[in-house]
Amino acid sequence: MVQTVTRIARCVVVGVFFVLASTGIAADAPRKPNVLFLFADDMRADSIAALGNPVVKTPHLDTLVSRGFTFRNAYCLGGNSAAVCTPSRNMMLSGSAYFRWKDFVPFNARSQKGLLSPGDGPNLPLSMKAAGYFTYHHGKKGNTATLIQERFDVNKYLVNDETERKSGEPGREIVDDAIQFLRQRSLATESSAPFLMYLAFGNPHDPRVADARYLGQYQPDKIPLPKNWLPVHPFDNGNMEIRDEKLLPWPRTEADLKQTHHEYYATITGMDFHIGRLLDTLTQLGELDRTLIVFSADQGIAIGSHGLLGKQSLYDAAMKSPLVFAGPGIPHGESSALVYLLDIYPTLCDLVGAQLPMGIDGQSFKPVMNGRTTVARSELFLSYLDLQRAFRDERWKLIRYPQVNVTQLFDLQTDPDEMRDLSSDPAHADRTSRMLSALSSAQKHYGDDQPLTIPNPKPATWTPPSDP
Repeated sequence: MVQTVTRIARCVVVGVFFVLASTGIAADAPRKPNVLFLFADDMRADSIAALGNPVVKTPHLDTLVSRGFTFRNAYCLGGNSAAVCTPSRNMMLSGSAYFRWKDFVPFNARSQKGLLSPGDGPNLPLSMKAAGYFTYHHGKKGNTATLIQERFDVNKYLVNDETERKSGEPGREIVDDAIQFLRQRSLATESSAPFLMYLAFGNPHDPRVADARYLGQYQPDKIPLPKNWLPVHPFDNGNMEIRDEKLLPWPRTEADLKQTHHEYYATITGMDFHIGRLLDTLTQLGELDRTLIVFSADQGIAIGSHGLLGKQSLYDAAMKSPLVFAGPGIPHGESSALVYLLDIYPTLCDLVGAQLPMGIDGQSFKPVMNGRTTVARSELFLSYLDLQRAFRDERWKLIRYPQVNVTQLFDLQTDPDEMRDLSSDPAHADRTSRMLSALSSAQKHYGDDQPLTIPNPKPATWTPPSDP
């Protein structure tokens, strides 16, 4: 029975392409590029070899970097959930900050106040379909943008997120189906509609299980830890005992963190291998040179930085993601311009000639790629629950913890790892005050009403539990 349903589904997909080819695409119209959007889960911005990581093995992602354009400062805006994946993916696909849907807790709940849901638009699949694209999504089901993903022509989910993560072959299930789809599509017609393929992986999110052939590419004792690793975070950030932080005991040890990094890098290497299979298929089908490829992730992950393990913080390790574009019309290069992940949606529309969405927070950074400007945004606002707020400009970053009355100030030019807090330095008192004011203004812009100071803050000191 399952095989019969699968054969029927395949015929329907091929049939759709025949219909699109015969009725929706003019014979002499210039062909828009395909779009392959690869989106990882919990992948730090510094976890691709070609971007400077001396340990991780990512040959296929390295190839994208070598022929594409990289954004070094791509940020998730934050989250209204400890599972930051959920708001991140909704913001990225809708182009709007999560405050615009504050009635959606979680995001996949229908509004009780008559407001639009992320699935009602604007969003990426609706804009791309309006531009003549056949849209395809396959990804993890937990903590994702289910209402928006309903809008894809093909909307598929992993059979079981946890099983896939424990399979030892991260990304294989998604890539297997994507290859099958592309091969079936190639049989339909040469003039079929361009595709948008959004592959939303569940890796390298924990549990991180990699086959021996990936693990064996590393020597665990030779893996360096982040410069900013600590045994314990220096104060209570509001989520010190959340699930992610209980994956290792306190204090964090070098041995435990090296094992964590070994599993993390090996999982990335496994995912990279399967991404390579997909890129090989595009080459075999003659589609690679006319496919715009984007690689990014929903946010980063601490895995030891600042004594933390998860993504429930506003440090760069947690909020920055890799972001690489490669393909037709994309020059080789990189930029330190500040961008949000929610800017990807309007940028893709801009790159393929789709109508730019109106009334969203995202903005196209295509002018940075084509060399018309070096600046996308002059500042960024970051937020996490009611626990943390942050503001950064091209050089400085301030983080405020209103529940414990703590402020941090970092000079990212001289201290990119955020290791030296300058907020108590009298020489920076004026800067700290001005940045707090700028943070407050940014809150108003995005509709955030969280006070930066509360009447009775909790003590900032925190003692790790003896039995996690």
